[in-house]
Amino acid sequence: MRIRQSWTIAAALAGALALTSCGGDIPSTPPSTQAPCGTVNIAVNPWVGYEANVAVVAYVLKTKLGCTVELKSLTEEVSWQGFGSNTVDVVLENWGHEDLKKKYIDDQKVAVQVGATGNKGIIGWYVPPWLATQYPDITDYKNLNKYAAQFKTTESGNLGQLLLGDPSFVTNDESLVKNLKLNFKVVYAGSENALIEAFRTAEEQKKFLIGYFYEPQWFLADVPLVHVNLPAYTAGCDADPKTVACDYAPYTLDKIARKTWVDLASPAVNMIKKFTWTNEDQNKVAKDIADKMSYDDAAKKWVDANPDKVNAWLAAG
Repeated sequence: MRIRQSWTIAAALAGALALTSCGGDIPSTPPSTQAPCGTVNIAVNPWVGYEANVAVVAYVLKTKLGCTVELKSLTEEVSWQGFGSNTVDVVLENWGHEDLKKKYIDDQKVAVQVGATGNKGIIGWYVPPWLATQYPDITDYKNLNKYAAQFKTTESGNLGQLLLGDPSFVTNDESLVKNLKLNFKVVYAGSENALIEAFRTAEEQKKFLIGYFYEPQWFLADVPLVHVNLPAYTAGCDADPKTVACDYAPYTLDKIARKTWVDLASPAVNMIKKFTWTNEDQNKVAKDIADKMSYDDAAKKWVDANPDKVNAWLAAG
């Protein structure tokens, strides 16, 4: 996706992942009979929800299993390339990408699926709540053209602006605008954080704004953006990116790992296979990271509050 960088990875890593015991009933060292963990190379894709996954998984791997964790700041497609070059062991939040699954799992056989994250992903077009309240018909795509002039910006020229975030996110929006015959132009904010701030400003200053957004996302608790109804998704309606004219598919987010790393059967593999949590869990950690808490501190806060979930991830078998 999506999905989405609230601050630089370098800043996020400052002071992160210290070997801090969180106490409680969670074991702070690997059992003596357990195989050594070794190094785990985790891709970090550019959106804060993904960073929340990374923060918690990396913290547990280091402090509970004694692993060495290397974080790789990469876009989605480049992350998958790392499976073939042995530079990436796991992608912790995959949004569909059936084309990449075919290439790296089915054809090259260098990657495997290692279970769902528990998160449910929704992508679509959203408007700030004030706009949906004052102009309720604006949430139907069929009415967008009559408002197009009010969405104009210097970047969109004579067309309405449809704002996207990070240019690396895979979207259908150029095709949707064309195929739905909308008088809009796709414009990129440049990052997840810039997109969030644009929506925040539009709500505060009562400005017209429509843009790409997604769930899970902590920002929706601050500003409850309203989803715009595009033609309903049906299986296969997005098969051809050039002709797509339907809304995005709902996603059951999953994890993808390098096959040769999975075959090593280290305790890290077992833990990551078992790693699962909710949109609410992710949003709590993502909000702390967005508020400039370090990865380590945000992870420790959540781990301390959820020992039963962490114990389930660490269970053998």
